[in-house]
Parts: sequence; C-alpha cells; structure tokens
Amino acid sequence: VQLQASGGGLVQAGGSLRLSCAASGRTFSTYTMGWFRQAPGKEREFVAAISWSGGSTYYADSVKGRFTISRDNAKNTVYLQMNSLKPEDTAVYYCAATKAPFRTGRTQADFGSWGQGTQVTVSS
Repeated sequence: VQLQASGGGLVQAGGSLRLSCAASGRTFSTYTMGWFRQAPGKEREFVAAISWSGGSTYYADSVKGRFTISRDNAKNTVYLQMNSLKPEDTAVYYCAATKAPFRTGRTQADFGSWGQGTQVTVSS
C-alpha cells in the first residue's frame, strides 16, 4: 500500500489540526494503521494506532485525551485529529500501515509501509 500524508501546518499553542493519510489500493481496510512523529534531533516515536475496522485504538500517553485517530475505509483514509496542541507536538508526522493484527505496543519496526511525512509546527 502507498500512503500520502497531508494536513500539516503552523498553528498556535492550544489550536487544532487534522492530518489525513490517503492510501492507494483496494486492501486498505485490511491494514492496521498508525501515526508516528519525529521531532528535530529526536528519534521517531509512536503516536496512535487503529485497527482495520476502526473499533480499537490506542495512544501514546503524551497525546492521550488530545488526539483522536480514526479511519474511513470507504475513502481509504486515516485521520489524526489533534486538539490542544503544544509546542512539544512540533514534529514531522508520518502515517504507516501494517498487515500485522492490531494490538497495543506495536513499534515502528512492525509497520512496513510509510507515507512521506507532513510537518506540524506549534508556536508558543
């Protein structure tokens, strides 16, 4: 599956953004999807993941309660709604896909397909 992320930008602290990740192919609904991010000088880290049906999700503690991952299998798209943004959320955000079954604790090594990344900058 090929992925293309979009929706990043510059926003003030406390603001919101919604990222989208469009997938190619007719098997999107069989993939567990995830969002990761990488801040300057830091390693890429997990943000959120969602099961193929959208019925199960989990989040990094740092974004829990502020971010929501969702998907629309009819549109081959996964979303990341980001509210109450903080300067420490500034990073390049990547969407990723895996055929592995959904479970908590999956790492980036489990995800075989990656989008190109979209920059999110939160000003204080």
